[in-house]
Amino acid sequence: MFHNVMSASGRAVLPTELNCFSELAHTHRLSDSQLFYEDYKFHTNMQMMRNRDGLGPPLKRGMERFAARQTGRLPFLRSSNLMENVLTGRLEDISFEDVLSQPQHDEHLHRPHIIVERAMGISL
Repeated sequence: MFHNVMSASGRAVLPTELNCFSELAHTHRLSDSQLFYEDYKFHTNMQMMRNRDGLGPPLKRGMERFAARQTGRLPFLRSSNLMENVLTGRLEDISFEDVLSQPQHDEHLHRPHIIVERAMGISL
């Protein structure tokens, strides 16, 4: 294995080729599955709806989800994503994000006036 690490390149390559990251880092196959589970489930549901009902209903649901993501708050406030959770059916699920991402546990202290001025293009 040591010889493979020494001959591996540091550039980005195909997953079948050797590079330093693929030789040294161990990533479990389920980690990607857990990261993209909600997106995969959404796209699978949209594909089944398209096969069953045609193009209209999945397009409408996708645009509703897009509109729910576009509505925001002031730049220094985090969104709770309530509208998206209602549309995707995750409103009644309790996950780690619900428990561990409370505003009082936020590590990022933001200065609201500076962030709003930067978002509006006002700089002094």
